[in-house]
Amino acid sequence: MDLRKIKKLIELLEQSNLSELEIQEGKDSVRLSRTMVQSAAPAQIAASAPPAAESAAASPAPAPEPAQEAAGDDAPPDGELVRSPMVGTFYDSPDPDSSPFVEVGASVSRGDTLCLIEAMKMFNQIESELSGKVVAVLVESGQPVEFDQPLFVVKTK
Repeated sequence: MDLRKIKKLIELLEQSNLSELEIQEGKDSVRLSRTMVQSAAPAQIAASAPPAAESAAASPAPAPEPAQEAAGDDAPPDGELVRSPMVGTFYDSPDPDSSPFVEVGASVSRGDTLCLIEAMKMFNQIESELSGKVVAVLVESGQPVEFDQPLFVVKTK
């Protein structure tokens, strides 16, 4: 893919309110993802989706709102919030038959995998930026999540 096209895609991402953009052109594909200062994981650049990725990235956004409201009704326990770095679907384990990466009461270290977020058919590992004890899991497996939505509460040591 031409460098000028990639620069144009970066400009498009910066000018929009999208957090991710994926484009596939023949065998070439580009995935751009931006993270804000508050995010829990670094930006990722990877692979594959059709040019309609803009509408696909925008369409799942309204669905998770009730989940955010439900999480806001019950005040989370004291601790540091681990927030979603992207829009996608939350999974607490690598597959349905496996045990969760972390559960309430589990000790985590910086770099431990907390969950997976599927965004545009790609599974992204979300790693802990904190060391401590998981005191709450705020999202159910299979639930859609928004960018910056609280996922876990970790009580630091």
